[in-house]
Amino acid sequence: MARSTSPKLAVPDAPVNGVNSAATTDSATGALARRPALSNLLISLRPDQWTKNLLVFAALIFAQRLFDLASVAAALEAFVIFCFLSGVVYLVNDVMDRDSDRRHPLKSRRPIAAGELPVETALTAAGLLCAVSLAAAFTLGWRFGAVASVYVSLQVLYSGPLRHLVIIDVLTVAIGFVLRAVAGAVAIDVLISRWLLVCTILLALFIVLAKRRHELVLLGTDASSHRAILGEYSPYLLDQMIAVVAASTLIAYIFYAISDETAAKFSTEWLGLTIPFPLYGLFRYLYLVHRREGGGSPADLLLNDRPMLACVTLWVIAVVLIIYRPWEL
Repeated sequence: MARSTSPKLAVPDAPVNGVNSAATTDSATGALARRPALSNLLISLRPDQWTKNLLVFAALIFAQRLFDLASVAAALEAFVIFCFLSGVVYLVNDVMDRDSDRRHPLKSRRPIAAGELPVETALTAAGLLCAVSLAAAFTLGWRFGAVASVYVSLQVLYSGPLRHLVIIDVLTVAIGFVLRAVAGAVAIDVLISRWLLVCTILLALFIVLAKRRHELVLLGTDASSHRAILGEYSPYLLDQMIAVVAASTLIAYIFYAISDETAAKFSTEWLGLTIPFPLYGLFRYLYLVHRREGGGSPADLLLNDRPMLACVTLWVIAVVLIIYRPWEL
């Protein structure tokens, strides 16, 4: 492919983890130069990451509303709203991180870091999408609108001061996942299960810590120069945190699956049969993190690793069959 004649971005020439950042950025610019602004904007919204918003449907399944058309419609609307709100957050993050992203071997390919999507365009689009999405959120009820507003506010704070506070940074990202689950419950007007909150935040912490570890290992000695907070962590420290959270996640799910409260709610004790799925899923994730250098993008890992995708899919099918027992209808 012909090399782009557009001017190189003003980035350092020092190699990052063995990769020359200036060459990487210039190559990324050449790859993106032919894309129209709308395409670059869509890429910056990161639709490939919207699978994280599937947590919105957790309440729909566990509140036994899966076959209630009104609830399904509300959950779908909530999902779409959170997809656009998370896109707004990605735009703001990319604008704030554009200088450091240019020194990153992978993030330098993002349209804003590569200079293919102007900052003014990104911020204007973020503002418009945020206003429209929040307006739509309040049509689902003031409580859902409030949760959506808290989600955006928290993520904006993370893009500012919170990302520089050790441990608080990963907790903030994890709470963003919890708010997705809470929003799903509020959207269909059901009680928010304490188990839903506990399992969600523990699993989210597991994923976020694994992502931190991947970034730390990928950037090596240049990690702190890319993002100062990474200097506060080490692979060993993160491994200790991941071990604690992984064990806690499994214990929480096991207690939920076999509890008398759960058996009474669903009129069955069979939910315990689903325990092998999260057990395998967590172990598979750890394997990919430690042996395949995965974990940098949880969404990509889920979609591209067939055993992981099969595990999650089979778990969902098993849960639906056990809770709803269609053969009894």
